[in-house]
Amino acid sequence: MNKLPAEKLDPKLIALDLDDTLLNSNLSISPITVTALQKAAEQGIYIVPCSGRAENGILPFIRVLNLAGTQQGRFIIALNGSSIFDLHKRQTIYSKTVPADVLTFAYEEAIKRGFPCQVYKGDTTFANVDNDFVHLDAKLCKLKVEIVSDFKTFLQQGHTKMLIPGDEKQIAEFNQFLKRELGNKAVVFTSKPYFLEIMPADSGKGEAIKWLADYLGIPQEKTMAFGDSMNDESMIRMTGFSVAMCNGLQYIQQIAKYVTQNSNDEDGIGKFLNDFVL
Repeated sequence: MNKLPAEKLDPKLIALDLDDTLLNSNLSISPITVTALQKAAEQGIYIVPCSGRAENGILPFIRVLNLAGTQQGRFIIALNGSSIFDLHKRQTIYSKTVPADVLTFAYEEAIKRGFPCQVYKGDTTFANVDNDFVHLDAKLCKLKVEIVSDFKTFLQQGHTKMLIPGDEKQIAEFNQFLKRELGNKAVVFTSKPYFLEIMPADSGKGEAIKWLADYLGIPQEKTMAFGDSMNDESMIRMTGFSVAMCNGLQYIQQIAKYVTQNSNDEDGIGKFLNDFVL
């Protein structure tokens, strides 16, 4: 899909999904992309990783970018937009949680179908059972796993998101069920075909970017986002300069203003920035 800018763009904030976007298939950031993002930061552009991962799962990539000590690299959007962390203050400055009754309903329906459930805090994912699907996400995000015996009670405090992993076909069916049953009580989507996520209502990466842009005094039309999947939909819709990865879902490419010429394995972000921003 050929959707490229006709002229140079001037974003003041660039939000970056991680998996299959900023990260290549080896889960690393290419030197070309690191250099491009550092040059953007030098020009005063905020560089904001924006991931479904918890903060601790994002930090290793923050170190690679080597921008955390700068004003332009101080913020992280985590857990698909339900949390914004200020690295300089070392505290969460924005947070939303899924109500306990929503989490309990999703959990009870999940266990009827044999799905595990996970919620997050700090560097740990808390699950109701110990199986390969639970460790799949923990390994990807480099999190510790803790099994909670009374998971239903544990949910009563509310959490920023719930992850329900499982077989792709069954997850797709469960996704439709939860969307129908929960309605506007929560945001439900698949971040990967085998990961179903439940987020707070009226929240997402796009909403978090808007909040951060307002916090920084940046007009919404001067925000840019790179994404590839359904958990990126809100930021692709809500940012002024939305960019889909050419390796991303066709739907995301269709709704984005622009599409990269190169994939996440071909320095897609770095080359786009070099050509159309820097």
